Amino acid sequence: MQLAFNKLPYAYDALEPHMSRATLQVHHDRHHRGYVEKAKTLAKGLRMDGLSLEQIIVTASRQRHHDQLLDNAAQVWNHAFFWRSLRPGGGGRPDGKIAARIDASFGGYDTFLEQFIAAATGLFGSGWVWLVIEGSGLAIMTTPNGDTPIAKGVSPLLTVDVWEHAYYLDYQNRRADFVETVMTQLINWDFATANLARPRGISNGLDPRVGPMRKNAGA
Repeated sequence: MQLAFNKLPYAYDALEPHMSRATLQVHHDRHHRGYVEKAKTLAKGLRMDGLSLEQIIVTASRQRHHDQLLDNAAQVWNHAFFWRSLRPGGGGRPDGKIAARIDASFGGYDTFLEQFIAAATGLFGSGWVWLVIEGSGLAIMTTPNGDTPIAKGVSPLLTVDVWEHAYYLDYQNRRADFVETVMTQLINWDFATANLARPRGISNGLDPRVGPMRKNAGA
């Protein structure tokens, strides 16, 4: 994936009434765009502007004093992944292989949904909640602020953004209501299923020639 500001994969009003046009315009056009512009500036200053987004994240994660670039580039990646984790008319119970993996890993969809919402509401401050591949099963993972699973070599299947700008216009401080609505009305199980079929470490176009990212000690 290139470091670029791309259009949403649907219209601004396509997720209504569950996510408003106003929320999408502010979230995508201001916040997401801001991360892209900042990451581009920082990457150019560090002579990384010729790299793909994933390569920028990898390189920045391995260098001291590149945390600002890493945070902004990771937020670009996270947001691109989030938009694709949603779709109009989505949500509800999955079927097929991913349903079987959820049943095996969590003991059923209802338990998974309860744990996913609990993880999202239990995350202090801003961040992300993810469904990820863990060994031969699946797991729920949270990352604070701009952190991303690919920085830990973990392959995500879907994500929900729980920064306040993702939901405050529509849900105020009711994060649990927002996450439950996304999961029951908007989540894109087709996207998650496609990610499940990808080779490990190639989530959303992650270059398979580059190893997992590791934070430099003392960085």
